[in-house]
Amino acid sequence: MTKPTEPPEEAQQHERYDHKDELIMKNLMSDARRSARQLSLAVGLSTVTVLSRIKRLEKTGVIRGYHASINHEKVGYGLTAIIEVVAEKNKISHIEGSISKYENVCAVYDMTGATDMLIIAKFRSRQELSAFVKGLGDITHVKNTITHVVLNTVKEDFRLM
Repeated sequence: MTKPTEPPEEAQQHERYDHKDELIMKNLMSDARRSARQLSLAVGLSTVTVLSRIKRLEKTGVIRGYHASINHEKVGYGLTAIIEVVAEKNKISHIEGSISKYENVCAVYDMTGATDMLIIAKFRSRQELSAFVKGLGDITHVKNTITHVVLNTVKEDFRLM
């Protein structure tokens, strides 16, 4: 009989957060400007307990910051592109480092399959998108890119809770 193995460290971390922590996170994601008092009323805990839970969530890196949700189209970024990148073998990290520095890049993902990474970026114009894609070709170790232009955004919300 084999000895059961411990779950991976990342799986163990998930167990440290209970339903009240999830309620706190959900409330902060919907409105990060809520006061500790408002949060305490919403989740049914004392203000001191809510504050200590928030502090713990920040310390462990679960809460990484507080942000405003901006309508990108209203501030001029009306063009969203999803760009697939194929890299030379073992050079993905080098490319990701270069791409991640661009201000209009919203996300960079490693992925399985024929494409090595996926970029989600927003642009003010087709010319800006064109220059960006051409610039990707200049990054050492990029073999190929495939660019998809988003026609309509039906949902764009990374809040999971």
